[in-house]
Amino acid sequence: WDQGPVTVERGAHALVLGGAGQSPESLSAVAAEADAAVPAVSAAWPGPWAGQVVVLVPGSLDAMAALLGRPAAEYRGLGAVTTGRTGAGPAPADRVVVNPEGYRRLTAEGRQVILTHETTHVATRAATTAKTPLWLSEGFADWAAYSGLGRTAAEAAPALGRAVGQGDLPGALPADGAFAFAGDADALARAYEGSWLACRLIARTWGDAALVSLYGKAGRESLPAALDDALGTDAAALTRAWQQELRREFR
Repeated sequence: WDQGPVTVERGAHALVLGGAGQSPESLSAVAAEADAAVPAVSAAWPGPWAGQVVVLVPGSLDAMAALLGRPAAEYRGLGAVTTGRTGAGPAPADRVVVNPEGYRRLTAEGRQVILTHETTHVATRAATTAKTPLWLSEGFADWAAYSGLGRTAAEAAPALGRAVGQGDLPGALPADGAFAFAGDADALARAYEGSWLACRLIARTWGDAALVSLYGKAGRESLPAALDDALGTDAAALTRAWQQELRREFR
């Protein structure tokens, strides 16, 4: 942290560092939310990880952008991001960085979903590589975040639901380029929502353990090999099943 004095709040599973203007009360609330996220992530991801998370809460969106070295506009609509997401081994430098302006606009459930999603990226860091497709890494993080909430597809995937309802059925699982923060916001939402539904489909059809296995294998092998090894299927068949799921949910 190189932005001056910080305020520190500790939880059972979280260390929260706040920048200028962040009150102990607001940071304590973030610590409580992070504490709730960690066991939810451990339930979804049985692989080895630290079981704790460091959360940075800069004083403003501009301070967040300066910390990450990117334009503020890229993060304006986001609640939080994770640094150092991909790699071949343990990465103790992983941090969740909160956008204080976006985060405070979320509902309590929205804040919990965001922190659980980002903490999942921390947990899966060692298994995530450049081979891992973003639909799988982002979809898995949302699957972990939504587990136990009872959210329907219509509630958690409104942008994709509107598109499918209007006859715009995706022809393929989201490509990595669909997740660019600077792109169209509605298209970005559809990419995340479609990825979550793909991972939910895998868990429901093949089981939670198969989804976890696919994640691990996809970081080490080609996606065709990982799909065959973990699920006994291929990308074309998975895509067709996913499209059928979208039709069933939204038409």
